[in-house]
Amino acid sequence: MKNIMMACALVFSLLASAISAAAVESKDPIKLTLHDWTGQLLTTKIMGSVLQKAGYNIEYVQADYIAQFAGLKTGDLHVAMEIWETTGRDAMDEATATGKVENLGETGMQAIEEWWYPSYMKERCPGLPDWKSLNDCAEEFSTPETAPRGRYLGGPVTWGGFDDERVEALEMDFEVVHAGTDAALFAELESAYQRKAPVLLWVYAPHWAPAKFDGEWIEFPKYSSECYNDPSSGMNPDLAYDCGKPRGPIWKVAWSGVQKKWPGARNIIKAFNINNGEMGSMVANVDLDRQDLDAVVKSWMDKNQARWKSWIGH
Repeated sequence: MKNIMMACALVFSLLASAISAAAVESKDPIKLTLHDWTGQLLTTKIMGSVLQKAGYNIEYVQADYIAQFAGLKTGDLHVAMEIWETTGRDAMDEATATGKVENLGETGMQAIEEWWYPSYMKERCPGLPDWKSLNDCAEEFSTPETAPRGRYLGGPVTWGGFDDERVEALEMDFEVVHAGTDAALFAELESAYQRKAPVLLWVYAPHWAPAKFDGEWIEFPKYSSECYNDPSSGMNPDLAYDCGKPRGPIWKVAWSGVQKKWPGARNIIKAFNINNGEMGSMVANVDLDRQDLDAVVKSWMDKNQARWKSWIGH
């Protein structure tokens, strides 16, 4: 009886796979973009795994965060899983306005990307988190290479964010130094925090860093679209970007041709949803606990079968 039941289960499994494969509109690979931070790799690999479960052929393509929109417009790239309101909104809006790229909605994650400092720095710069206090204590954040100017460690140049423009527009006595990689950015934070050394850097959420370390984001003048696009609207009448970064959703986008070529996949991507807590925990698994990224993805898939099957419609 046990052998019969196992055989039946195998038949049903093969039948389900055949039905799923038959429902796939094209066997051509759906190309999902990969970037240079752990959370995006996780989001994309989870999405790819779900699409594979639905029978689709998947290809992962390394691409620059902002420059990828050129490939999405032409259809050389098909899906980008993380466009942050904080740094990618302008590029996304320009691309969707052409009609060649489609916004497939929110991922469920809410983005913050801003200048951040450890709480122990408030003793050395009491006016924090007000941005205006930074000029009064720029030397407290300086290094031998930047002194007497303060040092701000930004993300990799490819992330955008307008930090260099912000420093100029707000006439800040700081030098922007860009980290080469996501790993290098947070390695420096780890080292500085352990030594209680001065550090001011780009920290984002969802991520493990703001949960692990006690600190605060700098409070810049509130973001507005006019601040980014109309120099006369802000504190500096001659320059744009004289405000903080926007905050808001992390979006999913796709080449507009996905709707016609893989309509089922498009529906699955639109249904994808994950929250900040889940993502922060998975990023910590990879970055702090040194777990294999693909193993973390598999663990999430195993634990959330009912959820992702609902995205497929099973």
